[in-house]
Amino acid sequence: MSSFGIRFARTTVLSNVVLRLSYSYTGRHLSLNISSWNEGGLNVKKYCQDAGRSALGKYVCYNLKHRTLLNIQGQDTRAYLQGIVTNDMELLKEPDHRAMYAHMLNVQGRTLFDIIMYRLKDAEVGCSLLLECDSTVKDSILKHLKLYKLRRKVNIKPCPELTVWAVLPRDKVAGCQEIPNITPPEQALICEADPRNAEMGWRLVADSKVNPLDLILSCQLGDSEEYHKHRYAIGLPEGVKDLPLGVALPLESNLVYMQGISFSKGCYIGQELTARTHHTGVVRKPLMPVRLSAPAEGLEEGAQLQTQSGKPAGKHRAGIGQLGLSLIRLAHAKEPLTFKLFEDTAVTLEGSVPDWWPNDSKMK
Repeated sequence: MSSFGIRFARTTVLSNVVLRLSYSYTGRHLSLNISSWNEGGLNVKKYCQDAGRSALGKYVCYNLKHRTLLNIQGQDTRAYLQGIVTNDMELLKEPDHRAMYAHMLNVQGRTLFDIIMYRLKDAEVGCSLLLECDSTVKDSILKHLKLYKLRRKVNIKPCPELTVWAVLPRDKVAGCQEIPNITPPEQALICEADPRNAEMGWRLVADSKVNPLDLILSCQLGDSEEYHKHRYAIGLPEGVKDLPLGVALPLESNLVYMQGISFSKGCYIGQELTARTHHTGVVRKPLMPVRLSAPAEGLEEGAQLQTQSGKPAGKHRAGIGQLGLSLIRLAHAKEPLTFKLFEDTAVTLEGSVPDWWPNDSKMK
């Protein structure tokens, strides 16, 4: 992108005072100088603002320290992953399909890891990709990947030199869908729309030494807690807190709605139970966004939900403040529910159906 600049200066004479105002704007930086002369001498005040970092930036960047990256490369990469992930690796061969969401399951069909895979720009199709996962289970996923590697010609290694960023439009009401303009583009290894949901913006992967504010015009840094609150508000799970290892079921976790599974691909680990559940159409306890009557910090994982009459209604999974995710039985999804925070303290919660769920959902 070519640079441009605007400069302006004006001098005004007032009573016993000479004022000079000048400013320059280069597209990213605004500089304002105010000079005054009077009997006391010269006084200069200078004000600078980085237009790309202003509070009115179009985008907000969140450093996702809870996510990490692995590099998987080799001629067998696609065939190797096809047998251990829920989605179809063939999709990454399509020119416009550079990011894909999936789960890795155990043999009982329960979720072990939620992952996002990115096809690298300059790599031969199917031979090299980045795999994003929860940083707290990095060692476990490496062990899992190596277990099924066998004699496949693939190399797997962590990428501690890379950082994952989420880029969301600042004005979520307006729903800005214009892809961020990266300058210079070679500084970003990945900049792709989040494959799970349009409301999650874009994923940016760059060297840990790179500041995204230097890459994206009209951008500001955000607090990671706000990122998680946004996820919980729209009902999108991420990581082992929301999807406990070996406990969560992929279809209850809305994997279908997040474009994370293929029912037409060949066999993969955990497929049998998942396919049977899909074809019977029975998902009794979907994971739903909930709003609590009070923050539930320190709550034990899997707190039991009850109806007002005391009937079992599901389990609370995770959250921040008064926002969270709960597994809620369909029969009680529209009722106010409660769970015990302490022996003598109960919290009320209400679930809601996300806008991004399909209209033919049984909840609607």
